[in-house]
Amino acid sequence: MTEPERIITPFTAESTAAQVVDGIDLTGRRAVVTGASSGIGVEAARALALANAEVTLAVRDTAAGGRAAEDITRTTGNRQLLVAPLDLADQASVAAFTLAWDGPLHLLVANAGVMMTPESRTAEGWELQFATNHLGHFALATGLRPALAAADRARVVVLSSRAHLRDGLDLDDLNFRHRPYDPAVAYAQSKTAAVLFAVEGNRRWSPDGITVNAAHPGAVLSRLTRYMSQEDLDRATSSGETFKTPEQGAATPVLLAAYPPLAHVGGRYFEDCNEAVPHVEGTDQGVAAHALDPERAKRLWRLSQDMVSSSPRV
Repeated sequence: MTEPERIITPFTAESTAAQVVDGIDLTGRRAVVTGASSGIGVEAARALALANAEVTLAVRDTAAGGRAAEDITRTTGNRQLLVAPLDLADQASVAAFTLAWDGPLHLLVANAGVMMTPESRTAEGWELQFATNHLGHFALATGLRPALAAADRARVVVLSSRAHLRDGLDLDDLNFRHRPYDPAVAYAQSKTAAVLFAVEGNRRWSPDGITVNAAHPGAVLSRLTRYMSQEDLDRATSSGETFKTPEQGAATPVLLAAYPPLAHVGGRYFEDCNEAVPHVEGTDQGVAAHALDPERAKRLWRLSQDMVSSSPRV
């Protein structure tokens, strides 16, 4: 069986989300962007609004979301901006969001997340980064599946990170009950899970016309880094790391959500606006084989399904 040809687009690491949607008309398309009150999320929402989509900003802080929506309307002229409460670490909040959704959903950008948090647990006892970055989006996407299936060629985009190269995903100890907690390993685990979700989600849902892909937005200095120590931040900024602007960081997820040639593409991992090459040991680019393992993806899906369905808050 031959491998599918790697997808290359006209865009690069320097491209912005606005450049990606230039000339694209999303009139009549409805989008949800999680964590859309700041950073990459607000710029992804702005680009989709620029293309005339109806965009719901799914946010924990609705006041901040309202200010973001007003700014997006001011800069794009699009008044089809909605704000809805969503706390991904709270399964009751996720369930309320999905139950309140009415009608088809064409684009879901699973952008929100936390990084490098001190050891914390949800009411279910789940490790916070895995619960927020993976399980929250898993429950959101599966809860919205009927709305996605009702749309014409719906797309789901989950944000991952090059942190997935470290893996960290222990399917027998997802919540760090039997191993020492390490914030970097926990973050890597959640971002590996994002890619595996795209692999299995696309396999399950493509017959319904739904594609699922993972995007690494690139390094962006945003509120996501708030739990990093000053020493870690100084090390990152002095290491020669190339940081993107939020507008550039939003380009890859927006490409997967809106670029017409990708309408039938799913189960893949993109970075710098192109499909990633296989990871080579000793580099910090590409997609790791462990994140594309279909058997691992199936097992994670089943475990996630069991965890979400057993939550007392659903």
